[in-house]
Amino acid sequence: TDLRPLDILSEVVPAHGLARGMSVFQVQGVRGFQLAASRPRSLGFPASRLFIHCDRFPEEFSIIVTLRVLSVPAQVSPSVLVGLRYGPDKLHFLFWSQEHAGGWQTRVTFPNVSLSDNQWPTLVLAVSGQSFSLTVDCSIPKDVVVETPFPASLSVKRASFYLGNRRRRKGVFTGLLRQLVLLPGADATPRICTTMNLKVATLSVPTVLQDVPTKPASNEVLKYPYETDTKVTLGSRPPCTKQEKMQFWFNASRRGLYLCNGSSWISMLEVKQKLDYVEEYQNLVTNSETMGVEVFTIPKVGLFAATANRYSPPGSAIYKWTEGKFVPYQNIPTYQAQSWKYFTIGKKIFLAVANFEQNDRGQEFSVIYKWNRRKEKFITYQRITTHSARDWEAFVIEGEAFLAVVNHREGNNHNIDSVIYRWNPRTGLFETNQTIPTSGAYDWEFFTIGPYSFLAVANTFNGTSTRIYSHIYIWLSGSFQLFQSILTFGAADWEVFHIGDRVFLAVANSHSYDSGMPVPSNFYAINSSIYELNITAQMFVKFQDLLTYSALDWEFFSVGDDSFLVVANSFDGFTFSVNSIIYRWQGYEGFVAAHHLPTVGCRDWEAFHTAEGSYLLYSSAKEPLSKVLKLKTT
Repeated sequence: TDLRPLDILSEVVPAHGLARGMSVFQVQGVRGFQLAASRPRSLGFPASRLFIHCDRFPEEFSIIVTLRVLSVPAQVSPSVLVGLRYGPDKLHFLFWSQEHAGGWQTRVTFPNVSLSDNQWPTLVLAVSGQSFSLTVDCSIPKDVVVETPFPASLSVKRASFYLGNRRRRKGVFTGLLRQLVLLPGADATPRICTTMNLKVATLSVPTVLQDVPTKPASNEVLKYPYETDTKVTLGSRPPCTKQEKMQFWFNASRRGLYLCNGSSWISMLEVKQKLDYVEEYQNLVTNSETMGVEVFTIPKVGLFAATANRYSPPGSAIYKWTEGKFVPYQNIPTYQAQSWKYFTIGKKIFLAVANFEQNDRGQEFSVIYKWNRRKEKFITYQRITTHSARDWEAFVIEGEAFLAVVNHREGNNHNIDSVIYRWNPRTGLFETNQTIPTSGAYDWEFFTIGPYSFLAVANTFNGTSTRIYSHIYIWLSGSFQLFQSILTFGAADWEVFHIGDRVFLAVANSHSYDSGMPVPSNFYAINSSIYELNITAQMFVKFQDLLTYSALDWEFFSVGDDSFLVVANSFDGFTFSVNSIIYRWQGYEGFVAAHHLPTVGCRDWEAFHTAEGSYLLYSSAKEPLSKVLKLKTT
């Protein structure tokens, strides 16, 4: 257990500098070797340099690797005595067994090993007889026991160590290597995992890669010159792809510094904007009246908006953001579509529509569409029987994907079950997981608070009254269980949002009707309410009432450091031409009306951002025209 670590990486580096085909890069403040040798096996050394007194490979040992993966590395030839190979989501350890005549190569595979391409993971492989253990960044070890033990006496006479080899035509490993150490006679995990800072969780790192560079004399250059792949671009907005990942862009006009995450520019430092006013930007002519709209981005393809249109034909439409406008992209047959939901499962991209009516053959179902990368279109993937569906909600709990549908009514019966479906990765389909009784429901809203998952339903009408309870459910022991009930009035939407550490939940109340109560002066001019989570009481308590006019939707958005809520007012009892209102968060005062926006039968709001600025899109349930509004800032 007191044997010294054998630094394989340091042996490749000559004392006077770097080996040919090697360079040093610094990423995220950590240095590593990039291998650029043109010939296979050009980066190697004889095993005798490490095994000076004995030419036998240790029977028990650990291999410690710290690296930054940019592509799939090492491929190993059949003549390898001991080797590591990393493929997509797998790590293979290979060794040569000489117990029988001729010998054979044994492979030990650790599945589900995912190494992020923007981190520096440290892997510890511990070997002892038939037991093999892999630890990644001090997480729970993956243990494998195989029939063939690691040989007790493996000769490395006339053998050599080689770094980063891939298949013959693929050159060498294109990532960065920081640490490659062999520790004989011990499991290195306890030694590596004694610190919370994995950047310094090392046994041995070549001098050139150590964090503190050698300070040169006055006229002396660094002995080990290195370069960093972090660059800052000035001028107009540059592209942000995987090639520009971790690069910076300084926007002089907005005085902002942005970091590319591989697909979009993330603000790191900028002068905070403030909302000044809202202007009409685009009149979006739709196939028919629009009940809902969903804005989403498909990576490497673009920004889209899906409108849920009332009539079929012509059905609903998908628009693509092109040269600063939404333009028609794809039509999809729907039947009084109420809403769309965009979601992903792994690399699969889906778009689900909630159909309210039967199709031409008298069948009633809603449809999940899947993005076809070759055709760059959504195609039918799965049909699910629904009952006057109003809304879909997609979410993930403990690594499993779920899809919940709101069933509004079946015939004249509004008190029916809504359904939660679970994704079955084996069949590739959604299957019924749980049913929840609902009353004329309109909306699901999923959210998490710390480790807890919640699902809120907006119950609208039970057959005689809109003055009914909507419910919040909490995920416990594999299913949703009732957490809290809140009295609502024709609830059409829940919107959860965070301001600082505070958690809020806003309900849009659409109208107040009760067959057993006196008729109010106005069914539609009623309060919608904002609730705040009270940690001590472990429940949502009312924070603020806001007068709304048949409110059908809330949308939360931010501009700079300011937070806003916009409400979809649809009908005031006399006309559908009603102002929808943007409320600004004013701290102690709560939400205060800031902008009054003329809308017609407003049904849904969506906030979105592009390189050109921030926008709001609203859909009209009373005319075939939706509008894009631009947020003008100072």
